[in-house]
Amino acid sequence: MTAPWQRARRILCVRLDSLGDVLMCTPAMRALHRAVPGRTLTLLGSPSGAAAQPCIPELDDAIAWSAPWAHAGTRHLAPQAHTAGLALIAALAGRAFDAAVIFTTYTQSALPAALLCQLAGIPLRLAHCRENPYGLLTDWIPDPEPTALVRHEVQRQLALVQRVGCRGAEPGLSFAPAAADVAAARMRLSAAGVDPDRPWILLHPGAGAASRRYPAAHWAQVLRLLAHDPRLPLVLTGSAAEAELVDGIRFSAAVPAVALAGRLSLGELGAALGMAAVAVTNNTGPAHIAAAVGTPVVDLYALTHPQHTPWHVRNRVLFHDVPCRFCLQSTCPHGHHACLAGVAPQRVADAVHELLGTARPAAPALPAAAPDTSVPG
Repeated sequence: MTAPWQRARRILCVRLDSLGDVLMCTPAMRALHRAVPGRTLTLLGSPSGAAAQPCIPELDDAIAWSAPWAHAGTRHLAPQAHTAGLALIAALAGRAFDAAVIFTTYTQSALPAALLCQLAGIPLRLAHCRENPYGLLTDWIPDPEPTALVRHEVQRQLALVQRVGCRGAEPGLSFAPAAADVAAARMRLSAAGVDPDRPWILLHPGAGAASRRYPAAHWAQVLRLLAHDPRLPLVLTGSAAEAELVDGIRFSAAVPAVALAGRLSLGELGAALGMAAVAVTNNTGPAHIAAAVGTPVVDLYALTHPQHTPWHVRNRVLFHDVPCRFCLQSTCPHGHHACLAGVAPQRVADAVHELLGTARPAAPALPAAAPDTSVPG
């Protein structure tokens, strides 16, 4: 490790998109945290990403900010973005960070955040960057993605911090619900007639991006197929905004199922995922929470991106291959949602039973984005 980074005690970790993206950075954050005794990490993240900080042991604090250049940003508040940015720069300057590590996916530029950190007087700034950043970054890796390869997001972020001498020991994601979250989740499950100490299945049908949502009618059929085993209660989760979706799926399925949408905090959701025998989710934050807490996951994987599959957990990644794969879009550009709609509900039910009754299955490799692209399976 170079001397300046060895001396860095207060580090700002920048990840400005969603919860799942922050969780996939946690192995790299762990490497940063453990490299220097007494080092503290603060997350600068979107509101949804920053909300996870109490459950991420590597993080000491979080600053929530909706960046105008990030997908999770508040584009409709553009007139306020200038003053909000100035206030953030002043706040960061007041915290006197020694270094900033800017985590991005290969579709994003690190330069806006690098400028923010430079203006805040943060002396060390590390990121992947496709073009020469000149003075905006003190340490940078020319971005090899997607031209030379495509890595899992976790591998990308580990490679970034390794550049300044930080190497991780345990590769798993971090998410540790508080004892109060575990107690509250147990109470809610018990009150709904589900014994948290016996096997049960958690299903999370929502997702922030419309392109990543398995069709509601398919979800209802999955419930019908899984309901044949009365020893495995079905529990549907989601945010308050997804309660209508969850209620509609349960009504259409017409089988016994518990709906907890809007009734669990983020920590309680993590605790519930830790108790479930198997989780069934779209490619969204709860899939990565499941991976972090060690719960096998059936991931209904929309082929929008290749690098977000469940990390270091037993899993089944289900998709229907399509010519328009890896579109990088939040809304299906063709309107057919074929990469998910083509996944038969019976495949989902079979995957659940496989995870319940077998040793670790091999997840299918995603189709290659290009002939020279390498995608971890």
